[in-house]
Amino acid sequence: MIYIETNTNDPRYNTAVELYAFNELAKKDDIFMLWINEPCIVVGKNQNTTEEINQKYCDKNNIKIVRRVSGGGAVYHDLNNLNYTIISNGNGEKAFDFKSFSKPVLEALSSLGVDANFTGRNDLEISGKKFCGNAQYVRSGRIMHHGCLMFDVNTGVLSEALKVSKDKIESKGIKSVRSRVTNIKEHLPNQDMTVLDFKNALKKFMNKKFGMNDYEFTEKDLEEIKKIQEEKNNSWDWVYGKNPNFNIKRNRRLLTGKIEANIQVDNGIITGIKFFGDFFGVMDVEDIAKKLIGVKYNKKEITNVLKDIDINSYFLGAKLDEVVDIIVD
Repeated sequence: MIYIETNTNDPRYNTAVELYAFNELAKKDDIFMLWINEPCIVVGKNQNTTEEINQKYCDKNNIKIVRRVSGGGAVYHDLNNLNYTIISNGNGEKAFDFKSFSKPVLEALSSLGVDANFTGRNDLEISGKKFCGNAQYVRSGRIMHHGCLMFDVNTGVLSEALKVSKDKIESKGIKSVRSRVTNIKEHLPNQDMTVLDFKNALKKFMNKKFGMNDYEFTEKDLEEIKKIQEEKNNSWDWVYGKNPNFNIKRNRRLLTGKIEANIQVDNGIITGIKFFGDFFGVMDVEDIAKKLIGVKYNKKEITNVLKDIDINSYFLGAKLDEVVDIIVD
């Protein structure tokens, strides 16, 4: 078995390494990989990113957003979360056997004095609380199984970052299921263990069980990994443009009155928008709606379009940032 460490906390790079290992390095042998990400949210391949995250909170707290190639729900990572990947050239027909792939992790935890178990379709729990969600990606019989192990994650940040707006969103994206969560550290006999200690312990256990050889990336490997990173999580189109089409209804009450925006977004681009409400204005808001057609559904792009418009002429008493907040977080 090949063992890979990325030696970086950049989630965009780490997910690129993972996919490169799946595409190329797994031709040589099965793979085990461990890495730790800086604060980020990783959404599933089939999810609507906008529907899963608190974008305003993530922007304010520098939480990166990435999309993985596997399905499943959105998860929050920080520097006290340990991610693992097992890539196997097994039988694709048995791909979604999450329990078998999770077994080594459960055994490793047991060796550290933690009684954990597999539950539901793809979760790991301790005392009825989730500490790890798993996902799988399958192609040509090859299986990538990966999960995020909550070692000592800041659950307060987790709950805020994944707290979506109360505005009404209707989409075809796969929604995450929120669960009660716990950290592994709370259940360890050794309370002095750090996430790096835990990482080394898991690596040691897997090496003893399967036998692993550390892999050093070549210059060619690094070039190909960079290409994947640029194509995937460095790209707005991959992270947001892959969103399923959705309708969103947002409203706020300002001093000018109540303003409601009904927005149609297709592949991350505004394709229709209508404003309603009891506000006053001397100009027709249809003019603003027309300017927003074809614009990416994110705060920066929308602000750039509206910044040179006399917003007060359309929404009497309203400011630019207030109107932008009505359209997007």
